[in-house]
Amino acid sequence: MDDNEANPLLQPWDAPHGLPPFSRLQAAHFQPALEAAMREHRRELAAIAADPAPPDFENTVAAFDRAGALLGRVAAVFHNLTASATSPELQAVQRALAAPLAAHHSAVYMDAALFARVAALHARRDSLGLAPEALRLLERLHLDFVRAGASLSPAAQQRYAEVMQSLARLTTRFAQNVLHDESTWHLALQGEADLAGLPEALRAALRQAGAERGLPGPALTLARSLVVPFLTASTRPDLREQAWRAWVGRGEHAGEHDNREVARDILRLRNEQARLHGHACYADFALVDTMAGNRAAVQGLLDEVWPRALAAVERERAALAAQRQAEPALAAGPPGAPIEPWDWRFWAERVRRERYAIDDAEVKPYFELGRVAAAAFDCAGRLFGLRFEPRADIPVYHPDVQAYEVRDADGTLRGVFLQDNYARPNKRSGAWMSALRWQSRNARGPDGRVGAQLPVILNNNNFARGAPGEPTLLSLDDARTLFHEFGHGLHGLLSDVRYERLSGTQVLRDFVELPSQIFEHWIAEPEVLQRHARHWRTGEPIPAGLVQRLQRAQRFNQGYETVRYTASAIVDLAVHALPEAEPPADLCAFEAGLLQAQGLPHGVGLNHRLVHFQHLFAGSGYAAGYYVYLWAEVLDADGFGAFREAGSAFDPAVAARLRRHVYASGNSVEPGAAYQAFRGRAPTVAPLLAKRGLVPEPLTP
Repeated sequence: MDDNEANPLLQPWDAPHGLPPFSRLQAAHFQPALEAAMREHRRELAAIAADPAPPDFENTVAAFDRAGALLGRVAAVFHNLTASATSPELQAVQRALAAPLAAHHSAVYMDAALFARVAALHARRDSLGLAPEALRLLERLHLDFVRAGASLSPAAQQRYAEVMQSLARLTTRFAQNVLHDESTWHLALQGEADLAGLPEALRAALRQAGAERGLPGPALTLARSLVVPFLTASTRPDLREQAWRAWVGRGEHAGEHDNREVARDILRLRNEQARLHGHACYADFALVDTMAGNRAAVQGLLDEVWPRALAAVERERAALAAQRQAEPALAAGPPGAPIEPWDWRFWAERVRRERYAIDDAEVKPYFELGRVAAAAFDCAGRLFGLRFEPRADIPVYHPDVQAYEVRDADGTLRGVFLQDNYARPNKRSGAWMSALRWQSRNARGPDGRVGAQLPVILNNNNFARGAPGEPTLLSLDDARTLFHEFGHGLHGLLSDVRYERLSGTQVLRDFVELPSQIFEHWIAEPEVLQRHARHWRTGEPIPAGLVQRLQRAQRFNQGYETVRYTASAIVDLAVHALPEAEPPADLCAFEAGLLQAQGLPHGVGLNHRLVHFQHLFAGSGYAAGYYVYLWAEVLDADGFGAFREAGSAFDPAVAARLRRHVYASGNSVEPGAAYQAFRGRAPTVAPLLAKRGLVPEPLTP
């Protein structure tokens, strides 16, 4: 028997809804399966290119959209496993296949015969009488070819393909280096002294983290849902400093897993990629295909926010300094010493307790993970009529994963949703949405007919698991993260387009965060909190007084958060806007110097340093594009105002417009037009500034 005939990845997937046979998959299956799938894709494309009939939309553009189904499904499984449940064997395959997969992509989009057919149609697109979505697909496909190098000279194409293969190898290495640092570091906590100040819920999570690593006692790891609470609550400044240095030092350790030169190599190649396209720097190349369009537009938004955020930070610093003076027993160093980066969250929490009578230990019991997930499902039901029905018979890749069928109000199946909420050593950090299959109505089924394809959408979070028998309790920020990723999930599940290339989250990068960020608003709605935020022990709803205190405190410390985010966006844009072919010799020094010149206040820091900035260097999706969260926040703050104006967070008419024009339309409509169709006008920045508290106002309630 041919090895491929026994490969479960290449056989029909007969699990419910055509999900992969996860229990039968081995790392050794992926390389032969992906190689076979690439060969099949090339055969399909060769048939399109060799079609003797003149090119038309159906035999070229729609056919191209259908091609590569096997490669798409196998690659989706592979990429999801390497992110969520990896192993040394999978990582080896990932390294081995990074360049071949990039070479395949280049070969597809540099195929001269294919591009000639697409270009011929694009040249006369206005006379073809295409429906709006078909025209959008043709325009996007032509741009895909051009941006992948199809219009370059043969010599430039050859070099471009080499650059993309090298980038694929390097971005894979960068991500694996970060995962190594995150999965291998821990701080064993010895006795009560090391746990001083920590609430019981965090202690339980630390004991569980220690147990998962075979340690006899609690341990701090670099999971965000452990590090941030530890920095916030621990009364041990020496331990806070150790944790902070490990957290910010990921990727900056001499040896095999050092990312400093890896990042420089990536920047060098990106500059060459941009120059091959005729751009002076990578940022110019990347921003052409965005809502912003150019560096000036991005810089304009950053310049609008940065000075306001700096002013807010200084107001916050004064409050923190006063609180530290009032509690000298908890302060490290002499009176008047600067607030260090590992101290800011601690003293901010002390101020929050003092001014708003809010303590995370009081809040977390009302945000048990299961209830927060149920709240997200309920909001999707009230807004869009969706039902999430658990299905234990749907195969999943890890016992942590929960599977759901998703149905419309009339019972129609919309797709499958997989939710993976817990941190694990073999799972990359952060939170993300991905897909095993995109929605479309242009898929070729097993019977050869073209028809509908339902989406299979995944959400990954990294919450610290509670101890056995104990609940997993979330902070309000964690709950927002779950709602954020669920908003991305809804973008995939509610997609209602014909062509897969335009489906779900495959939109312009500075629009993709709108569906996720606008959905965050509902977790803070009083009626949602009253319904779902219930004490995990008693079942009692969150007290109205606590909700009011949370609302009053929601703008507190937003200067700090905004500066940290905006600083990362400034560094990203600056490092990708360098016109020199050779990047700075010391990226860490470049980063520090730039932030000093920008006036980054001492003790604040930034969200991501370059050496572990996976948004930028584990792939190209957010390179020169980290600003997109702020750009989308302009849209989401303005967009949620439509519900406020209607008098209800669940107004059915506004929800229907949101579903139709934002969640369902994918990339079938230009994003500016999609937003205006939902909102009735262009967005304004004022709601963002108010939401983040970036206008001068007293910090006290």
